Amino acid sequence: MTADVLAAIPSEPSAAARRFDSPPNPVARWVFIAVVALGFGFAVGSVISDVRQVGEQMAGGVFLFLALALVIALGFEFVNGFHDTANAVATVIYTNAMPAHFAVVWSGFFNFLGVMLSSGAVAYSIVTLLPVNLILNVGSGAGFAMIFALLLAAVLWNLATWYVGLPNSSSHTLIGSVLGVGLANQLINSASGGAAGVDWSQATKVLSGLLMAPVIGFCAAALLLVVLRIVTRNPRLTQAPKGDTPPPRGIRALLIFTCTAVSFSHGSNDGQKGMGLIMLILIGCAPTAYALNRTLPASQTPAFVASAEAAAGVLRRHGAIDMPLPAARDTLAKALEQRATTTPAAYSAVVAVSGEVSRQVAGYGAFSRVPAAAAPNIRNDMYLVLEATRAIAKAPSAHLSDAEQSTLQAYRGKLEAGTRFIPLWVKVAVALALGLGTMVGWKRIVVTVGEKIGKQHMTYAMGASAELVAAGTILAADRFGLPVSTTHILSSGVAGASVASGHGLQRRTIVQLAAAWIMTLPVAMLLSGLLYWALLTLVRAGGF
Repeated sequence: MTADVLAAIPSEPSAAARRFDSPPNPVARWVFIAVVALGFGFAVGSVISDVRQVGEQMAGGVFLFLALALVIALGFEFVNGFHDTANAVATVIYTNAMPAHFAVVWSGFFNFLGVMLSSGAVAYSIVTLLPVNLILNVGSGAGFAMIFALLLAAVLWNLATWYVGLPNSSSHTLIGSVLGVGLANQLINSASGGAAGVDWSQATKVLSGLLMAPVIGFCAAALLLVVLRIVTRNPRLTQAPKGDTPPPRGIRALLIFTCTAVSFSHGSNDGQKGMGLIMLILIGCAPTAYALNRTLPASQTPAFVASAEAAAGVLRRHGAIDMPLPAARDTLAKALEQRATTTPAAYSAVVAVSGEVSRQVAGYGAFSRVPAAAAPNIRNDMYLVLEATRAIAKAPSAHLSDAEQSTLQAYRGKLEAGTRFIPLWVKVAVALALGLGTMVGWKRIVVTVGEKIGKQHMTYAMGASAELVAAGTILAADRFGLPVSTTHILSSGVAGASVASGHGLQRRTIVQLAAAWIMTLPVAMLLSGLLYWALLTLVRAGGF
């Protein structure tokens, strides 16, 4: 019988795949619904409480608009959850280390913990890719068009790739959506004097991690598999499971550990992307409550003022002079848009705007005492100074000494503490969305990762190697504030382990994965750019 005829005969579903068909406990559904309701209620109650604490009342229309934006943002994290569940559970399911439904719940719980214990360093790394003028005016019609465009584009592409069972990267999709909005903003406004588009220096930093992920996953997992075979010399480790037989106790513990590590690290990295976007939404809809970090104690104000004065001293030594405040704001915004922050005029603008921020914060005594009406303007000034000092510090043409760079870095840390914060309820809402998302719709991609990448059934060593590499890489990226793709690392890790095992890869699946990897960025950019143009046209037609 020829190979073509054999290939045409439907194969018997694997034991793992058959277990997917067992229905979940009805009680679990009610628990799921209750947790969703409680989480959404907690988020709504927190927003109302935060706004009231600053003495402001949110109009009903604005509140409904905020609720819609939050639903879409949390929807992105929910889709991210069930899209990326396979990255953690496929290996433990296909090696019989954990039952399928229990593995999904286990993964969801540790995704939740990963979000709650995340550092927050990644949350704003993608936000910094957005155009300066849109971030400064995030509460405008154009700002909301930007947010809805990039979120809708990311959700649509994630759902499309999930539907066909492709392990696509949510990080890759979101970054493509952000870049698409930036380019569209630049093209739309080019006739009226230009506008900020994409900060390609920051984009290069972010994209480098995504582009290297498949290479790291493939090579590291293949190498680790070889090392495991040499060090352990346990033949059971490199054998495929037999039927429903669970692995030996030690191997099983290792596989459960790697599943836990990938789940936790996925939550700690991917969850932060939603946090940054939600903070943009909150700043746009309720700037009086969320523009500044009002939890900073008054005792930190003197250090903030001293750090601002030290940074101003550095820039004065490099040519900064006095400049009127209104002109300084315009000069600084244009310098950031044109990536020209190492000129005496830009230095002078930074000193002037920073001095105004320092004067106001010192006058009020603490961020918590800043009046609601003044908070948005102070936040915008702090954002301008933060991004400008960041650009100055990393520019070789600035010719700063190590001590001067340290001074600017310390000041940036103070500015970030005052503007880049994540309220507890935002973490809880994102953690719930991501954690609960892992429990829905996970079967399609689990089958792809578990059965359609390598030509042999996944062995214990293959699963452990791929997941150890994924967890380690993601946690390292989290430490340096870089968004990376769990999907790319894990899928390529499975492929690398399959090659190292000597059994090769399924060509069709690898081609599909490569196509999804190549297409995601341009498709997401095109989708978000078109959506931004359409939404912006509606906003302008409505006079918003």
